Amino acid sequence: MAQSGVQLDRETFSCSICLELLNDPVSLTCGHNYCMDCIKTHWDGEGQKRVYSCPQCRQAFTPRPVLLKNTMLADLVEELKKTGLQAAPADHCYAGPEDVACDVCTGRKLKALKSCLVCVASYCEKHLQPHYDVPPLKKHKLVEPSEKLQEILCSRHNEVMKIFCRTDQQCICYLCSMDEHKGHDTVSAAAERTERQRELEGSRLNIQQRIQDGEKDVKVLQQEVEAINGSADKAVTHSEKTFAELIRLIQKRGSDVKQQLRAKQETEVSRVRDLQEKLEQEIAELKRRDAELKTLAQHEDHNQFLQDYRSLPALSESTSSINIHPLRYFEDVTAAVSEAREKLQDVLRETWTNISLTETQVDVLLPQPEPKTRADFLRYSRDITLDPNTANTRLLLSEGNRKASRMEQQQSYPSHPDRFTDVYQVLSKESLTGRWYWEVEWSGVGVHVAVAYKNISRAGRGRECYFGFNDKSWALYCSKESLTFWFNSVYTSVSGPRSSRIGVYLDHSAGVLSFYSVSGTMTLLHRVQTTFTQPLYAGVWLYSGTTAEFCKPK
Repeated sequence: MAQSGVQLDRETFSCSICLELLNDPVSLTCGHNYCMDCIKTHWDGEGQKRVYSCPQCRQAFTPRPVLLKNTMLADLVEELKKTGLQAAPADHCYAGPEDVACDVCTGRKLKALKSCLVCVASYCEKHLQPHYDVPPLKKHKLVEPSEKLQEILCSRHNEVMKIFCRTDQQCICYLCSMDEHKGHDTVSAAAERTERQRELEGSRLNIQQRIQDGEKDVKVLQQEVEAINGSADKAVTHSEKTFAELIRLIQKRGSDVKQQLRAKQETEVSRVRDLQEKLEQEIAELKRRDAELKTLAQHEDHNQFLQDYRSLPALSESTSSINIHPLRYFEDVTAAVSEAREKLQDVLRETWTNISLTETQVDVLLPQPEPKTRADFLRYSRDITLDPNTANTRLLLSEGNRKASRMEQQQSYPSHPDRFTDVYQVLSKESLTGRWYWEVEWSGVGVHVAVAYKNISRAGRGRECYFGFNDKSWALYCSKESLTFWFNSVYTSVSGPRSSRIGVYLDHSAGVLSFYSVSGTMTLLHRVQTTFTQPLYAGVWLYSGTTAEFCKPK
């Protein structure tokens, strides 16, 4: 408790500017005390205003008061110093290069606790206290410490800029509003802030929604990665198992063929050896008979020769005429195996080619680079046909429902709820999501080349039916004299080369819709960046004597 009392005395006899014990203390008529040098320095800064105020209570003095040393207060301070209990603020309370410093402190400045938008100054805890104690100061607007307070002061009049000029899109002070901004569309900065705050919240909601959508897309892509990996692992396992079974099958078939060949070999060898043995026996018998005949031929007694010759047995049938082709069978097997090998190679080669040419496409939801060259655009070119059920009865469809012509006589279309009853328009059969590119060749007075949601109104002649006159359709109007882009009844003049062929590029997920003039080259006429909430349909709105064809780009 004693320590608290000493601390109180020290704070009581401290200068609220430098926060040190008073040095050459002086007292103002409002009752607040300061170091003489501190208050002089403070007032020197206010000299240009010729109004001098107390830094704590803001009481104004005119003229500048004459300062006299308060000797009694000086003696008390000296006694307090002798106690040795003077405490300096901790180093972490002082302002560093990255901190906002107190504007009132002299010498080494303390960190600012708050900034005042009315005083246009920043205060430490000590110097901020009057804003909590003095009634007039309590009404001031306090914010977190800011280094940019001077930016709220008018550079010409040194007044707080509380007004926003919508004409020049800048903050001004009240003097500016009566001078160079006189007659301009001005509102209070607070009112402009409120309106811009609503826009900011809308932007935040949009960003947050896009973040959520992006996070969902990331999850989808992660699932796609897992599915790809799982499918690949499964395919690898299956192919390894299949090829292993195929190898085993070939090995078994090779073993079977080998066994069959060896069995046939054994059979044929046995058969040949039997024939060989018979031939060898026949040859031995023939040699024996030949020896007998030789001996008989050498007899000198004619009677004995004739008698012995008549008793000779007849020769057996010769087996030397057998026809053996033991190698032909095996040549046929070799040829058959070679043919099987070639067929298997062809099958495997064809299967591998099909595997190599198969592409697994992932529908990436993240934004992709827009096409740059005509070849890039043609990658997304697809046929578009017009839906007869949507065509106004004054439109004639031809060329396989790719061409529409405005006619004077009505066409015999059956009644249909999708038909435009009073507006000379027609939509495509195809719903457009993802990336699309198409071209429209037109001739005549004028045409609106458009895209629209399916729920655009069809009956009557209200704005809700016309392409470009509502929030459900976007249209480029083309004539020989001008080009204009229409959305929600607001038009934008378009500059660019006139052409009888208009190219349209759509990236539905990215919210991009672009129109091009197509002649020898492609020239961008107008580009839309938005968010499409439904599938789109291509369409045209024809003026009298006009035709439009969804042609095939080349």
